Amino acid sequence: MPDSTLASLAHALAAAPRLDAAFVALAEGMAEVDRAVVVAYLPFDARDGKLIECVTWDRGTVARTPIEVALRQFSTDVVQRVHRGGAFVDVGEESDTFARMLQLPPLGEPGDLALRGIRFDGELAAVLALHEPRRIFGARVTQQASALAALFDLAHDRFAEREARVEAARTLEDVTQRVHGEYLTRLAELEQQLTQARGAAGAADAARAGQTVQQARELARGAEDARRAASRLRALEHQVTAAVGQLEQAHIELHRRSEGLRQRTRTIYLLDRVLDLAAHHVDPKRLAEGLLALVGDDMQAMRCSLFLRAPEPETLYLAASRGLAPHVHEGARITVGQGVAGRVAASRQPLLVVDASDAQAQPLLRDEYLTTGSFISFPLVIRDELIGVVNLTNRAQRGLFVEEDVERVRLLGLVISLIAREARLPEQLLDRIPEQLLDRINE
Repeated sequence: MPDSTLASLAHALAAAPRLDAAFVALAEGMAEVDRAVVVAYLPFDARDGKLIECVTWDRGTVARTPIEVALRQFSTDVVQRVHRGGAFVDVGEESDTFARMLQLPPLGEPGDLALRGIRFDGELAAVLALHEPRRIFGARVTQQASALAALFDLAHDRFAEREARVEAARTLEDVTQRVHGEYLTRLAELEQQLTQARGAAGAADAARAGQTVQQARELARGAEDARRAASRLRALEHQVTAAVGQLEQAHIELHRRSEGLRQRTRTIYLLDRVLDLAAHHVDPKRLAEGLLALVGDDMQAMRCSLFLRAPEPETLYLAASRGLAPHVHEGARITVGQGVAGRVAASRQPLLVVDASDAQAQPLLRDEYLTTGSFISFPLVIRDELIGVVNLTNRAQRGLFVEEDVERVRLLGLVISLIAREARLPEQLLDRIPEQLLDRINE
C-alpha cells in the first residue's frame, strides 16, 4: 500500500464535514488497495444488539439499506473480538452467507468477509464490513487496510462527539422550555385563583349581614388556595434550580467531550505531519525523529525513545530519543530479552507501569534521572515482523499512563510500523549513525 494512500485519507478525513463524506473517503482508499473489494458501514443498536443499516459506496453514490441482523448470529469468538474493536475479524467459511444477510453488494464469486468493531465511549457503535474475493495466493486486503480503518476510527469518534454535543444541547433546550412553560401556566392559575378569591370576598361584603359566616368561609378557602399555590410555586422554583444544576452538568460534560475532541484533532494533525514527511522521502534521521515526535507529542511524554531492529540477530539499536540520560547515545544496542525494551521485544506484548513502586523492579535503561515511575513500552510489529520498540515516560500534565493510553499508542504504533517498514528505516538510518556511537549497552 503506497504511503500516499494513507496521507490522502488523513487529509480527506480531516476535511470531511459529515460521516458520509468520511466513509466515501475510506471506500475510495480501499478501492486504491483493491478495486474488487466491497466495504460497508453498519451502525449498531446497543439496546437491541442488532446491526440496523448497511451503508455502501459504489461509483460515487452512497446507498443505505435497512437491515435487522442480530450480532449474536455470528460465532461467539467473532462477536467478542468485534466488541473489542481495533482489528478485522475473519468470519470464516460462512462469509458469503453472512454477506447476503448483511445486504452487501454481490462479488460474483466466492469471497471472504471480515468485520471490525468501531467503539465510542467504551461501547460498540458500528461495524466495518470488508468483503473481498477469495484468494488462494497473495495477501488479504484486510492486512493492508488496517491502517486505513484505524484512521476512519478517529474520524468516526470526531463525528460521534459532535452528534453527542448537539443532542445534549437539544435536550437542555427542551428541558428549559418545558420548565418555563410550566412556570407560566402555574403562575396564571395562581393569579386567577387570587382574583376569584377577591371577587368572592367583595360579593360577600355586598351581601346581607346574615351571610357573614359564609363570607368567612370563602375567605378561608381563598387563603388556603393561595397557600397551596404558593407551595406549588416553591416547588416550581426547586425544579428551576434543578434544571440549572442539569445545565451546569451539561456544560461540564460538553467541556469533557470538547477536550477529548481536541486530543483527537491533535492526533490527526500529528499523523498528517508525519505522513507528509514519509511521502516526501526525507532524511532517515529526520523521519525517525518525526515518528518519535508523533507518539511522544500525542502522549505528552517528556522522555521517550525509539528502538529499531539491528542487522545482528536478536539486537535492537536506539534510533531516536528525547530527554534520556546524557550517557545514552543514538546507536546504542540492546539485546532482545534483556531489560524493559528487550523483554517487550521478545514477548511482543505492551508493558504498562502505572505506579512508581512497580517501576522500581523494572528500571528503564538504568535511568537514574527517571522522575516518574509510570511508563509505557510498546512493541512495533506488523505482519508478525518485529520493527522495533517505543518507550514513553515522564508525562507532562497528568503524570500517569493508564490502560486507555495503551490503546492510543497501539494505533500510533501501527502507523509508525507501516512507515518505518515501507521506508526501510532500520537499515537506512543505521548506515548514517557514526561507528563510534555503536557501543553496546546492557540494560
